[in-house]
Amino acid sequence: MSFRSFASAASLLAALPLALAGFDPGSSKNIAVYWGQNSYGQKDSQQNLATYCANSDVNIIPLAFMNGITPPITNFASAGDKCDKFPDNPNLLKCPEIEADINTCQTKYGKTIVLSLGGATYTQGGWGSTGDAESAAESVWAMFGPVQSGSNVDRPFGSAVVDGFDFDFESSANNLPAFGAKLRSLMDGAGGKKFYLTAAPQCVFPDAAVGSTLDAVAFDFIMIQFYNNWCGVSNFQVGSDTQNAFNFDVWDKWAKGSKNPNVKALLGIPANTGAGGGYTNGEKLKAAIQYSKKFSSFGGVMMWDMSQLWANNGFLSEVVGDLA
Repeated sequence: MSFRSFASAASLLAALPLALAGFDPGSSKNIAVYWGQNSYGQKDSQQNLATYCANSDVNIIPLAFMNGITPPITNFASAGDKCDKFPDNPNLLKCPEIEADINTCQTKYGKTIVLSLGGATYTQGGWGSTGDAESAAESVWAMFGPVQSGSNVDRPFGSAVVDGFDFDFESSANNLPAFGAKLRSLMDGAGGKKFYLTAAPQCVFPDAAVGSTLDAVAFDFIMIQFYNNWCGVSNFQVGSDTQNAFNFDVWDKWAKGSKNPNVKALLGIPANTGAGGGYTNGEKLKAAIQYSKKFSSFGGVMMWDMSQLWANNGFLSEVVGDLA
């Protein structure tokens, strides 16, 4: 091959989209991994966001967390050390490194980056009225959606625009359905790129915190936490066509009857022994994934969290192999 031919071929390959770079609604091999809380807990166990985006096996990265909405609060564990506080709201972080990394993840690697709302430390309890909830959704959209002309709102990620929002509420929030419906409407009406609405319910059905919102609003994919509960992957019965505890079938039935019958359901698992109760690997995990793949709503695997995953050498490759 001549140098010119080689260069042309290289240019063509470079222009081709990476296989399954971000969320693919037509795939059952999506992998989502939460980033931001450094749950492994070591000084260097959480690298900057772009480091993980360079890995071709990870497609979706929820940023954890915006753990307060009214008023707004953000927390990104050790990554927050490189952020500054907004003068008018010391609980809201301005993070130039995350801003740059989001742009890198999206433009260079094609990843889907969503902001996760809630988390275990969310205690605000929602809103007193549907109007208040809708106003809160407008504020969140102004802070993290496309930059609005003339707006002076504090934007933690500057000019970077997330690809959507994840509802990870672990406790009830009043008027959450109204908040979700307004956010969905704002995303759908934005034009341009596709924005995603996701959620991370517990596997117990219906989910106590977000169940009513899941029924009221169209979600693009959900990342069900099949851990810390009796219905988790650790209680999967290998070799059985029916399951007494593990309940992906229940969630598949919900998906088909939801506001978006094409919603994808990701199997959420701990990425390491210390990431959550019910860590499962090996043949049981493989069998649980194979069982779940027979349901049309199955969209892949979610893991908590990035710091735990990178400390568990070989586990990401194992999950990729199980999904193949």
